[in-house]
Amino acid sequence: MSAVRPTNYIHGYDSRESDRLLAQASSVADLLHSDTRYPRNSRVLEVGCGTGAQTISLARNSPDARFVCVDHSATSLETARSRLAASGATNVEFYDADLFHLPFETHSFDHAFVCFVLEHLPNPDAALREIRAFLKPGGTITVFEGDHGSTLFHPSSATAARVVAAQVELQRRLGGDAEIGRQLYPLLVRSGYEQVRVSPRMVYVDWSRPELVRSFTRNTFIAMVEAVRDEVLAAGLVDAETFSEGIRDLNRTAAEDGVFCYTFFKAFAHV
Repeated sequence: MSAVRPTNYIHGYDSRESDRLLAQASSVADLLHSDTRYPRNSRVLEVGCGTGAQTISLARNSPDARFVCVDHSATSLETARSRLAASGATNVEFYDADLFHLPFETHSFDHAFVCFVLEHLPNPDAALREIRAFLKPGGTITVFEGDHGSTLFHPSSATAARVVAAQVELQRRLGGDAEIGRQLYPLLVRSGYEQVRVSPRMVYVDWSRPELVRSFTRNTFIAMVEAVRDEVLAAGLVDAETFSEGIRDLNRTAAEDGVFCYTFFKAFAHV
């Protein structure tokens, strides 16, 4: 979840979504966090911490940094607090706050971390500019976003691709952009950041890694698409038969001879 109004969050707030976010976080932990470490005594702002799925890795990998994590959903924050307490982390504090009304002094953070937030915002440029105002001179921002347009799979299926495209369109109608990953470089440059570097991070899944088949292909991506079935049908983007066939074909990619690929994009920039 991100620090945006709940009506903009396409995936909802129930326990199923919390489980999906945890599966996603475990699937991409190394991909996302292996090269993210913060120095001792750094003050790091995590915007849109949601249920704390990413916060656990941040706190564990940089135990001497201090993390200030915000989200607009009280439900998500309750889960995040419980999750971090259970992990034993003592370097995290949480705030119920909106991204555009943060209760902090400007230029008071050394770094910012933003994960799966911009895709849900109708104004990602404004969000990045807002975050920049809270960073000290010389501070940095790390942004991680997916891109549903990067989805590739075998066996190929035009119906499965159509169902994925329906989810992308539904998110667009809600004011978001499920293909924002490819746009991180121009977004950050337009928002006034410097020394912008972006790297693609592909998740490649076949049956040589059955745990990734379970955690990513099935429990992250397919679960995400399945969860918006009612909204997709209500919007008339596909009919029920097409949606069911598309989900069957996506599940086919999780079979022993199937392959699934998805690309995330990670950006790093300076103020």
